[in-house]
Amino acid sequence: MIRMLWVVLIMSCGATFISSIFPLYGEHYQMSSLEITILFAVYAAALLPTLLVVGARGTAWGLKNVLRYSIWISIASTFLFIISSNSWMLYAGRIMEGIAYGAFTGTASAFLLKQTAKDKVGTALKLSGVVVNIGFGLGPAISGLIVEYLHVQPLRLPFWILLIMLFSSLIVLELLPKHETLAAQKPAKAKISLGVPDNISTHFWSFIGLPIFTVFTLGGVVFSLIPSFVKHVIHTNNLSISGLLILMLLGGGALMQFFPWPRNPVTRMRIAILSLAIGSWIIVFSGQAESLFLLWAGIFIQGIGAGWTFQVALRFAGQLPKPEERPRVISAFYLCAYFGFIVPPVGVGVLTQFFNLNVSLVIFNLFAALIVIYVLIYSVRFNRYFTKMTSQ
Repeated sequence: MIRMLWVVLIMSCGATFISSIFPLYGEHYQMSSLEITILFAVYAAALLPTLLVVGARGTAWGLKNVLRYSIWISIASTFLFIISSNSWMLYAGRIMEGIAYGAFTGTASAFLLKQTAKDKVGTALKLSGVVVNIGFGLGPAISGLIVEYLHVQPLRLPFWILLIMLFSSLIVLELLPKHETLAAQKPAKAKISLGVPDNISTHFWSFIGLPIFTVFTLGGVVFSLIPSFVKHVIHTNNLSISGLLILMLLGGGALMQFFPWPRNPVTRMRIAILSLAIGSWIIVFSGQAESLFLLWAGIFIQGIGAGWTFQVALRFAGQLPKPEERPRVISAFYLCAYFGFIVPPVGVGVLTQFFNLNVSLVIFNLFAALIVIYVLIYSVRFNRYFTKMTSQ
């Protein structure tokens, strides 16, 4: 299990590794905030269809084979960043990384369970979620530290180091047993299905889909624009700060999932979604005050909200549907999540064409606040439903 978690950690690092380098690419290729957010969003646009296709057919292709090819695609993507000389190569690299991680993410969970004893399955799943979030945070932190403190080819050196990390994950993967039989690799053709049953549809979209959409929306803005925000609004050229901020957002949120209070999931969701809103507004105020302390505080509070929202929303996505409906509902959960990575961050990028970055974030936060208010109001109805469901 530990060795497979290393593979998960490295691939998750690779998925977000580029985030701290966005300001350098913006300067080097004369890219606007809109172009940078599109560069971020094409990753999710490629990831989503890959996730759905491979999630349905990965077992038939062989789980280890899928993981092997996904790492090789990620390696190819990293090579593309190393040799990039035009902005289109960056977009191509991001698309390839989206395909790589889309193929990897669902398959890795299934393969991890094959490496885990039955009595440790619950622990493995929980650790997997935490490792993914820590990896997402470590990627920008590592690249930011490299760029800031190793003044050697800032657009190339970080990816050479990532390349070494990826090859280490490939070696570890190859040392793991398959745990797959020929029969397991030739099942009936799987259908790509996505949908939420009518009996839980309203509850899903209002108290699972919207919250996780909000988490990834706010996270997407942090990934794509916080490096520029730190440089142009907070006025610091230290690129490692943006990477460490992202590490706090995701790594801190992941570790907060182990915090036991509050135990009631509906109460936990209410506090979480409210923390998301409060944290994001503190980030905006940090820009008004040009305060790095407020920026750290806002990211910390948003990280708590993100970690708890992800944890509770995924729990409800697995708990509300019948067992045979669960795969489709969880697929819909991830669809809502990654859709939040695409449209809203690009929307902020569009706003920056008419307003400065801080004003654009204010407008964006007003939109997010409306979602938060709706979720909090709807939580009263959902709590009655959930209490009745769990008491039966």
